[in-house]
Amino acid sequence: MPFTLPADTDVVVETEVKHSRFIAALRRVDGPGEAQDFLDVRRRLYPDARHHCWAYVTGNEPSDRAERSGDDGEPGGTAGVPMLQVLRARDLVDVAAVVTRYFGGVKLGAGGLVRAYSGAVAAAVDASRLLGRRRLDLLTLDVGHDTAGRVEADLRARGVTVVETSYGAVATLTLATGEPEHLADTVAEITAGGGELVPAGVRWVDV
Repeated sequence: MPFTLPADTDVVVETEVKHSRFIAALRRVDGPGEAQDFLDVRRRLYPDARHHCWAYVTGNEPSDRAERSGDDGEPGGTAGVPMLQVLRARDLVDVAAVVTRYFGGVKLGAGGLVRAYSGAVAAAVDASRLLGRRRLDLLTLDVGHDTAGRVEADLRARGVTVVETSYGAVATLTLATGEPEHLADTVAEITAGGGELVPAGVRWVDV
């Protein structure tokens, strides 16, 4: 199961390695654009810092996944990639990480930088309240106007999530479920075998 952060809640944790300050910040983002906005915010907060290294993972579906990172002047591969690897290892999605560094006068070397940047992000993740992300199938069910109210009420009474009901030539109920086979059995029982579920995409929800 992938995980994410609560919306509108930044997590900020500061660590120190050989007098260098590493200020790690995490934010839930909806796409690369918001990740860039977050980086801009952190840069404005600490304009005198030497480095603002970053990484993000967005997109719940593997086919929609976007992963990027940047070292912002640190030696290549010593900051952004280690930060991204922490996000991957923790199965985080729709999360951006920015680590701001104030140089403390002691060079850390490539290995030291990798440990410092990955450790800073890991500490921020450890301090976060994580939410699971669950994939739900969306399906539509067409019923007559005369039975729509009863069918919807019966579905809700059995714990089925009715996303919306629209009315045209027939009433169309959009349902969300993590157990489509169980939902099919429930619909068959409620409609006496007359209801047909039609796939209508997916939805990811926080759990």
